[in-house]
Amino acid sequence: MNLGLTEIVVIALVVLLLFGGKKIPELMSGLGKGVKSFKDGMNGLDDEPKPQEKAADKAEADK
Repeated sequence: MNLGLTEIVVIALVVLLLFGGKKIPELMSGLGKGVKSFKDGMNGLDDEPKPQEKAADKAEADK
């Protein structure tokens, strides 16, 4: 799938016509947050610590 400059410009114009200039920043912001959340989930950076991390934290607290 090799997109040239012309194809990218046409796609950008179609998106601009469909969503309007005011909605595009909101759309991109939501997309960026979704990608960041996905990457964090893939890297295991969830809010809940893993069981071995809980055990290590407990061991440090016992010292």
